[in-house]
Amino acid sequence: MAGRIAALAATALLTLGVAPCARAAWVDRTEAIMGTRIYVEVWADDVAQGNAAIDAVMAEMRRIDALMSHYRPDSELSRINAHAAAEPVRVSPELFDLIRLSTHFSQITDGAFDITYASVGYLYNYPLHERPSEEQIKAALPAVNWRHLALDAAHHTVRFAHAGMRIDLGGIGKGYAVDRSVALLKERGITHAIVTAGGDSRLIGDHRGRQWLVSIAHPDEPHNPDKVVTRIPLSDTAISTSGDYERYFDEDGIRYHHIIDPRTGHSASKVRSATIIGPTATETDGLSKTAFVLGPEKALEIINRMPDFDAVFVTPDGRLLYSKGLRPPAPRPAWGSPATPPAAH
Repeated sequence: MAGRIAALAATALLTLGVAPCARAAWVDRTEAIMGTRIYVEVWADDVAQGNAAIDAVMAEMRRIDALMSHYRPDSELSRINAHAAAEPVRVSPELFDLIRLSTHFSQITDGAFDITYASVGYLYNYPLHERPSEEQIKAALPAVNWRHLALDAAHHTVRFAHAGMRIDLGGIGKGYAVDRSVALLKERGITHAIVTAGGDSRLIGDHRGRQWLVSIAHPDEPHNPDKVVTRIPLSDTAISTSGDYERYFDEDGIRYHHIIDPRTGHSASKVRSATIIGPTATETDGLSKTAFVLGPEKALEIINRMPDFDAVFVTPDGRLLYSKGLRPPAPRPAWGSPATPPAAH
C-alpha cells in the first residue's frame, strides 16, 4: 500500500510539471574564438543555468571579435584601417571608447603601449616565419605614433593624421572581452567564476571557500602544466600574462614574436614573460605588454605607483621580479645555472 501511494505521488509530481530539486554544480566549457582559447567555468544553481550563462559569454566573445578583428574585412576596425587615412571614420561608441582608452595606456607608459604599432606589425607573419626587412621597417616606422590618432568624441570618429597608419587592438581587446563577459555573468547572478581568453583571466569571487590558484607558465615550456614559474592564490581580480612564446618564430638564434617595440619596429626582448594583476582584465591586458618595451625595472616603477596593481616579470636570464605588493619566494638561482636546472616552481 505504501509503495502504491509513493508511486501515485511521483505520478502527480510529473503531471504537475514539478521536477526533482536541481543541484548546484561547477559547469565549464572551452571554445576557440578571437584566435585563442576561451575557457569559462561557473558555479551555477543547476547545469542548465550554467550552460545558459556560458552560452551568453561565448556569444559576447564572438560579437567583440566581429567588432574589432583585423582579420575580418567587414569589422569596424578593418573599416578604420581601410579609410581613416583619407577621412574620419564613424564607429560605434563602444569601439571609440576602447580606442580612446588605449591612448590612456600610451600616456602612462610613455608610449610603450601603442595600438598604432600595427603600422609595422602587419609586416610580420609568424605562422609563415616572415619578417620585414630593415628597409621596410624604416619606411613604416614614422606611422607608429599614438599621437597621430585624431579622435572626435562628439561624433565618435577616428582619423589617421599620418599616411600608412594602422591600428590593432590585440593588446587590449581580449582583456576587454573578458571584462564584458564577467559583467554578463554577474547580471545573471553568478558569484563564483573564471573567464579566460588566452593569457587574460578574470575571477568572480573565490573557488567556493578556496582561492583560485593561478599558474604563470614557464617561458621555455608554456604548455607544460607541471612546469610553471609560480602559482598565485587569487580571488575577485584580473590577471594577464604576456610572453615571447605566444606567437613567434626563431631564426638564426633570434626570436621574433608579436609584442613589437613601437620605437624600433622589432620584437621587444627585455623580458620573457610579464604578468599583471589588477581590477580589470582590460587594464591588466594593456599593461602586460609594457615590460617588454620598457624593461622590468622601469615597468615596476610604473606598477608600484599604482596601488591596485601588482606584477611578476621573468627576465631573459631567468630572474623573477615582483612588485612591492607581492611577497617573493625565497631567492633561487637563475634558470640554467649549473647548480639548478630548470624545474617546476
